[in-house]
Amino acid sequence: MYRILIADDEALEREGLEWIIQRMMPDTFQVIHADNGRTAIERAEEHRPHIVMMDVNMPGIQGLAAIREIKERLPDTKFVLVTAYDYFAYAKEALTLGVKEYLLKPAKREQIVTVLEELISEIKVEKQRRQDVLELKHKLSQLLPLVENELSLMFMVDQTLDTDAEQLSEWLDFPLAQGCAIVVAFPEHAHSQSHQKIYDIIRSFAKTNESSCIISSLIERHMAIFLGKESRIQEDLWREQTKRFGEKLAMLTERQLQYEVSIGIGTLGSGADGFRKSYFEAVFASTYDAHQGNVCHFDELKQAVVHPLSESESHSFTAESTHRSYVISALHHIREEREKQTLTVLDRAQGYIQERFTEDLSLEEVADFVHLNPHYFSKIFKQQTGSTFIDYVTNLRIDKAKILMSSDHLSLKEVCYKVGYNDPNYFSRVFKKVTGITASEFRGQTKS
Repeated sequence: MYRILIADDEALEREGLEWIIQRMMPDTFQVIHADNGRTAIERAEEHRPHIVMMDVNMPGIQGLAAIREIKERLPDTKFVLVTAYDYFAYAKEALTLGVKEYLLKPAKREQIVTVLEELISEIKVEKQRRQDVLELKHKLSQLLPLVENELSLMFMVDQTLDTDAEQLSEWLDFPLAQGCAIVVAFPEHAHSQSHQKIYDIIRSFAKTNESSCIISSLIERHMAIFLGKESRIQEDLWREQTKRFGEKLAMLTERQLQYEVSIGIGTLGSGADGFRKSYFEAVFASTYDAHQGNVCHFDELKQAVVHPLSESESHSFTAESTHRSYVISALHHIREEREKQTLTVLDRAQGYIQERFTEDLSLEEVADFVHLNPHYFSKIFKQQTGSTFIDYVTNLRIDKAKILMSSDHLSLKEVCYKVGYNDPNYFSRVFKKVTGITASEFRGQTKS
């Protein structure tokens, strides 16, 4: 039921409108009355009406002034201006207040009903739009950590970075112009804690303290946080800020998880390659023996502020230097998990295709079934199967057609329809292209 406020200083006018509304639109409105502008404002605040029917000329606060006040408090409320002919000049000002409907006294019943039905339709559309937006925001809030993790893995795993990283950064509003990586390394006994709890604590802290950041999942015993730097911030100030960020994070984990972490911070980098280099610098800083349980910036190691590190070491800190750390096994774990996930997704996709290849099946439908972007699904499908989606489905259909054609009780036209083609001529062309012979020739070979 909708709430409607009728504001008019004449009781007969209010009662007449209510009678028409209740008679012509039963069980649709709860009617609220107001006999002047001030009362209309008070009743609107109290009842939050969906629609206000406002007389222009009332004692005290005039109708347009009352609409302006109510509009400020209830921007979604719909207004109907009720006016006598002498006051029609007010309609222009009413338009600036968002009043789209007016009734000229005395209004006919049909006019009143038409206006209210149109407003109800608007209210329903706007309500559905708000629900759609809320649903979209809810879905987005669930997807964002997954997209963040995907982009993080692109920086972390040793692979060729392509335009996908740029695309994901746009979706996340995380520019790759400049930034750095921070690695949080957990002690071995961290496995006793819930991975979800650890992830939630780190993510909540990062999102609260940094406006531009993405966070990886917890992999083996480390997490990566990638921070975006605003161009206006000087590098020296940025380095101090990231160090304080790491120190606060270390104190937080000790307080909430009851153990020390080792935090490494990489240098500033640009683009996907720059973030990836910063990540490996942060990995090295987090595992450098002299800093276990502390926050270490990779720049400090190069400048020998805390512990001397030769120039050659600073440029070759990946393979041999970090061999003793958890990082190598973690990265292997990432690769293995991603390969398993890819194979699992493809197994599900191929099973779905094999069940439905005789139907009007599209790549987009299969990609949606396995929850992947169609472009990305197409790419990994070809990488793993050696065949495009169309060729894969075509081969399944032709193989099925061969089996059906070995039997005499189906005509070639019936075979065509049973394997998913609607045009026998097109089926014949595809069959010859795949097998090198016509469907009739194949059937003749099976009989001889």
